[in-house]
Amino acid sequence: MSKTATLEIDGNRYEFPIIEGTENELGIDIKALRGVTNGVTTIDPGYKNTGSCESAITFLDGEKGILRYRGYSIEELAEKADFLEVAYLLIFGELPTAVQLEKFDKDIKEESHVDEDMKKILDGFPKSAHPMGVLSSLTSALIAFNPGSVDVDSEEEMYNAIVKILAKFPVLAAWTMRKRKSLPLDYGDSSLGYVENLHKMMFARPNKTYEPNKLVYDALDKLLILHADHEQNCSTSTVRIVGSSHAGLFASLSAGISALWGPLHGGANQAVIEMLEAIKADGGDTAKYINKAKDKNDPFRLMGFGHRVYKNFDPRAKIIKKSAEEVLGDLGIEDPVLDIAKGLSSVALEDEYFVQRKLYPNVDFYSGIIYRALGIPTEMFTVMFALGRLPGWIAQWREMRLRKEPIGRPRQIYIGENHRTFKTVSER
Repeated sequence: MSKTATLEIDGNRYEFPIIEGTENELGIDIKALRGVTNGVTTIDPGYKNTGSCESAITFLDGEKGILRYRGYSIEELAEKADFLEVAYLLIFGELPTAVQLEKFDKDIKEESHVDEDMKKILDGFPKSAHPMGVLSSLTSALIAFNPGSVDVDSEEEMYNAIVKILAKFPVLAAWTMRKRKSLPLDYGDSSLGYVENLHKMMFARPNKTYEPNKLVYDALDKLLILHADHEQNCSTSTVRIVGSSHAGLFASLSAGISALWGPLHGGANQAVIEMLEAIKADGGDTAKYINKAKDKNDPFRLMGFGHRVYKNFDPRAKIIKKSAEEVLGDLGIEDPVLDIAKGLSSVALEDEYFVQRKLYPNVDFYSGIIYRALGIPTEMFTVMFALGRLPGWIAQWREMRLRKEPIGRPRQIYIGENHRTFKTVSER
């Protein structure tokens, strides 16, 4: 027998079906609400209790600290898969065979060239421009060089569009950083893997021999995998709602980048380092700032602790904490800011105040530490997040279009003035 929910308004009772997901999640299907109740809607600021879609991509249980991509645990994927395998899994639904992965890698390399005219657009930005603004603009500009709309019912056209953006996005991200640092633009090396090539494009110097580092590659690979998708967050929901108007893939991704930019979303890892820099500038007294964080009358908040969704622990943070320790240990980096980070982390994991409130260091805290240790500028942290989230955005856009979801159109409760009579200027 199917489950239903009953809503009573002014003595009238209405029944709505309850949808059950494959992980036993329950959702009340209210799409008929306005029709049967003559205009009644729900109000849910921030959509915290509203399911905008049904999706087969990512399962997240914040209470139990579970994150799975297409049924695979994030712990197993981070340990055994590489980023391209995870990208293929998210987008197409299954882990690739050896043949599929080889073709995917080859096709991406074939499309990695970015039109030279894109450099003219990049030249138009001052060096002071934030990399996320530049990346969003360059991603949108790709439309000019690929003006044809994608036939979403054509597997070939869809695949080609996906390969193009996966190929060109790392180039645009690397160019964004190199422009800011006054370095010549680099197309990388097609003999390298996806993550290795990204690192070389970012860091190769014209007067120095580029030195590969497997430890660095592994850390980057894990970070990208851990950020690859996270269910219906702000930027992902933006990609889906923009795409619901049948805007193209590149335009939808550009909107997602802008949504990710905010400090409450993708900019959180940048905010972590900025907080640590401020603590250092104030003398580096971690105990002082721990006490400030505990004081409810003090406006100071520890950035990178706790999570809006995970009420127990962030499973991604557990994985990346180990990677952070390896990077800091093996690279032998001496940095007072990172020392402050380690001090805050150790206190938060043991202090009763933080443990009781489950304010554990999250993935943004550890990713910021790793990016800094790898020499990535603070303003580029959110760009790195976008690089990781790219396959998730693509997968969500593709799913939304293939499911032929309707255009997104939230409702509101109007709280403005009632009808008023217009008065001319002389009467006002």
